[in-house]
Amino acid sequence: MKRILVTGAAGFIGFHVAKRLLEQGHEIVGFDNLNDYYDVELKKARVALLSKTPNFRFVQSDLCEEKSLMDLFGECSFDDVIHLAAQAGVRYSIENPKAYIQSNLIGFFNVLEAVRAYPVQHFVYASSSSVYGYNKTTPLSTDQKTDSPVSLYAATKKADELLAYSYSNLFGIKATGLRFFTVYGPWGRPDMAYFSFTKKILSGEPISLFNNGEMLRDFTYIDDIVEGIIRVLEQPPLPDENGVCHAVYNIGNHNPVPLLDFVRTLEEVVGKKALIKYLPMQPGDVYQTYADVTPLMERFGYKPSTELKEGLTQFYKWFDHYYGKGK
Repeated sequence: MKRILVTGAAGFIGFHVAKRLLEQGHEIVGFDNLNDYYDVELKKARVALLSKTPNFRFVQSDLCEEKSLMDLFGECSFDDVIHLAAQAGVRYSIENPKAYIQSNLIGFFNVLEAVRAYPVQHFVYASSSSVYGYNKTTPLSTDQKTDSPVSLYAATKKADELLAYSYSNLFGIKATGLRFFTVYGPWGRPDMAYFSFTKKILSGEPISLFNNGEMLRDFTYIDDIVEGIIRVLEQPPLPDENGVCHAVYNIGNHNPVPLLDFVRTLEEVVGKKALIKYLPMQPGDVYQTYADVTPLMERFGYKPSTELKEGLTQFYKWFDHYYGKGK
């Protein structure tokens, strides 16, 4: 049994990772500031579910509170850290840039400092597919340059990768970054497209599909993502050509789906037709984005197995229970 810190434990991916690790018998400390970027009650409901397990402890605090974070590390002697806490969202970074600097840069730095002061076996952290910016060559590969972020959110995630590499180099921290693509499933984030599509289909509101719904996107079910994270956690990176134990991987499905097909599958699951507003391609948008996950498959045997219809069915069962008749 390990003692593992999961930051962002009240978030979508953090909740599922903490849940799986608890099921494996580990002791989990969940850390989250419960900010109001989206429905706080949903975050509290996730924490309440995790708190039913005796091996779970929740700490509500902010990563920017350096002393309390350092005190927590000194008290707990963590074996591993899974750092998923971050200010998410591309559009919101235009409205509130300071939140991204505080959480994704200062908060990330504070976690690195804590890991330096109180070493762990493996530091796994969340990056994002947004770091690929204007790259149009698909599948998107970690071999591609990521020097042209198109949003502040992307810039902060790229900066996190660079900070982690430098700390790995200077202080021997074994660290792995994971570039997440589109993740969906039960207990998901209300600001994600599949969530809003479901609400709009049920309420009879039109949904907008750009490029006539012919955009291709990489959708990965949450259980497949969690499986990937845990496999990575169990195998810290080997030294690179410079002797630095740091690695970055894409984590996704490697199976792009046309958005119109995604909506048609969602209609089937929900049992109601969508009102679709077909729109032309947006300026700056990319026709096709999906992950090259070959390195993840080769090193960790990672292979997403959840079919889209199955994943959306599980999401809708939860959605109906939480928001609909089941509640």
